[in-house]
Amino acid sequence: MFTYRLEAQNGLPLYEALYRHIRQDILSGALTAGERLPSKRSLAEHLQISVMTVETAYHQLEAEGYLYALPKRGFFVSAVDHLPTPAAPTAIPPEPEAPKWHLDLGRNQVDSSRFPAAAWARLTRQVLSEGNFLAPVPQQGLYALRQAIARDLWDFKGMAVAPEQIVVGAGAEYLYLLLAQLLGANGRTVFAVEEPGYPKIRQVYGKCGIVCRPVPLDCQGMAPKALAASGAMAVHISPAHHYPTGLVTPIGRRHALLRWAEASDGFIIEDDYDSEFRFTGRPIPTLQSIDSGGRVIYLNTFSQTISPSMRVGFMVLPPTLLERYRMELNFYACAVPVLDQYVLARFLDRGYYEQHLSRMRKEYRARRAAVMDAFTRSTFASRIEISEQGAGLHFLLRLETSQSDAELRERAAQLGVRLGFLSDYAAVPNPAYAHTLVVNYAGLDPARLHETMALLSQIFSL
Repeated sequence: MFTYRLEAQNGLPLYEALYRHIRQDILSGALTAGERLPSKRSLAEHLQISVMTVETAYHQLEAEGYLYALPKRGFFVSAVDHLPTPAAPTAIPPEPEAPKWHLDLGRNQVDSSRFPAAAWARLTRQVLSEGNFLAPVPQQGLYALRQAIARDLWDFKGMAVAPEQIVVGAGAEYLYLLLAQLLGANGRTVFAVEEPGYPKIRQVYGKCGIVCRPVPLDCQGMAPKALAASGAMAVHISPAHHYPTGLVTPIGRRHALLRWAEASDGFIIEDDYDSEFRFTGRPIPTLQSIDSGGRVIYLNTFSQTISPSMRVGFMVLPPTLLERYRMELNFYACAVPVLDQYVLARFLDRGYYEQHLSRMRKEYRARRAAVMDAFTRSTFASRIEISEQGAGLHFLLRLETSQSDAELRERAAQLGVRLGFLSDYAAVPNPAYAHTLVVNYAGLDPARLHETMALLSQIFSL
């Protein structure tokens, strides 16, 4: 008869404790295949527990295959491979904590304190009360959201696209994954990428088996001759406002890129990151809006206009690629939560998004002016050169210094300051990028500009 200590089992129910004891005896070989277990009543009396407790433990063991029952005969041990005693669990180190910076100039960030949270909460309550968010949505995303995005693209960018062309995804990186599969089916596809350029683009495509060829930029962006020499069948560019250099591709170069796509049977991935914040002149038309050959894939997200934590992006596919997408990738479900899609659709439709953008343009314009003025009046003003195009939430700052980028980074980190450098964005090391900082100013509190300049003065002192 089994004798188990069932008390003080760390809060486990008695049936769970009994189940574990018997299972361990079976796995260790103490109970052999075909051996009959005591009846439920006799084991219950022996262990001074209820028959229901024994019955529950037996049935759980039977469900998992450790026991089998024979009518009117009872429960018997099944034939189970006796596994070796598991080794002591390996100690898993905790996840490293993200550094807490006193001042962070190197990371893209937005001022989330000015987001109309009350309006978003009100729309969320409306959607929750209606219950529609529990219904499934199309693979390309909620149709109402795609309609709202299409209207927004027409109203503010002059892009005439149908909601059916839009694919909603969980941020830009997810959309990169889809494009890698859509355009890179043969496993030997070459994509041209901007040099310098956003490193995650190369990283995501590279992990998908795409060969990324960095193409150096000139003063107008990516040169068609260099693009043709790369042997790429697709190119990923940001013609409206390149990150991190801030370059804007003029209309003549855009037409040349479209001619390259037509001649090479290639595609252009137009990443319209950061284009909503332009502070001088009129908005620049998208490459997609002048594409008559169906060669441009337009891509954008709400990470800069709402928040990086708003993992919602979208791409507009030309009709020829849309057909291929539906044939080859329609097994993917939309990865954006349905509730978020419903709320965002109403946020766009009811004008909250437009109002929020208008407010933030004014805020960032004023913040940009204050930041530029602070740098101009700083103690190190004579040793810096600022380059920016009156757009976006960052600028380049070239510093006259004898320190290397690594030394500047380390010196800043000791003071709790995070710096980003143009050299961080280069796939191929280039001395011309040294001593150039990428300054993301959107998260700078104007009230702390004096403190910011004092910290930078210490870092730049050599």
